[in-house]
Amino acid sequence: MGVLIVVGLLALLVIVFAAQGLKIIRQGETKIIERLGRYHSTLNSGINIIWPILDRPRKVYTRYMVTYGNGRSQAIIRMSDVIDLREQVYDFPEQSVITKDNVTTSINALLYFQITDPFKSVYEIENLPNAIEKLTQTTLRNIIGELELDETLTSRDTINSRLREVLDEATNKWGVKINRVELQDITPPETVRHAMEQQMQAERERRAKILIAEGDKTSKILYSEGEKEAQINKAIAEKQTQILKAEGEAEAKILQAKAEAEAIERLAEAIRGTKCDPANYQLAMKYIETLKEMTSGKDNKTVYMPYEATSLLSSLGGIKDMLKGQ
Repeated sequence: MGVLIVVGLLALLVIVFAAQGLKIIRQGETKIIERLGRYHSTLNSGINIIWPILDRPRKVYTRYMVTYGNGRSQAIIRMSDVIDLREQVYDFPEQSVITKDNVTTSINALLYFQITDPFKSVYEIENLPNAIEKLTQTTLRNIIGELELDETLTSRDTINSRLREVLDEATNKWGVKINRVELQDITPPETVRHAMEQQMQAERERRAKILIAEGDKTSKILYSEGEKEAQINKAIAEKQTQILKAEGEAEAKILQAKAEAEAIERLAEAIRGTKCDPANYQLAMKYIETLKEMTSGKDNKTVYMPYEATSLLSSLGGIKDMLKGQ
């Protein structure tokens, strides 16, 4: 019985010893193993076997966020023997920074990083999460201190790039790769925000007045151009009307002249062989028409006598001779 008890104890000891020496590492994680206080190995994901008494995992500082019932979050640092190799994000609380023009501004940032060398992250820095946080805060203060408030508000991409470059260079010896830095909120003081709002309002009003003035100017230009084109079109129309009227009058006169010439020719043929002169005949007919128009009024008691009465009488005599010849 004593032998069985001893064998059972030995078997139990072996089982406990084997359980202590069996380490299962999840994907994306690792552990640093120290043998008698010195670095021995870095465990990979999967099943690993160590000597429980001689080998011990090195504990490191890890940072995680705790959210309370009121919605407020707080970062807590604790000790753990697991090193997370995945990309991690640190949400830093708001901190006060002073710009180049002496304006105190509150800024909070997000930092995305990844541990690329577990050995350096353990042995090159004592408290990695705290070191990254403090380095980010001091670097952010230095960068913002070189910029004025307006540049800070409008140059987020520039600040993010510069901050990432400085942090990546500084954390490279810690086995850490800074992938991205994002500024979440930039909050200037209330008085500055009020002044900025007034400035923006004034700028909007100025732009509105400029747009109204430009619209009025454009409207007047278009109206004057329309008036100009209307006057040009009117002048062209009047010109064409006068040209057409002149052409019509000219054609009418030509037709009238042709008609008179034809009438004279026919008259000359009719009185050919008589002593009557066609010109005198036409002149006498004009005299008669003119006298008729002059005496056409109802209450006209004035008697008009032609100035060249002898010519009229000779013309009438010619008409008489023509009628006798017929």
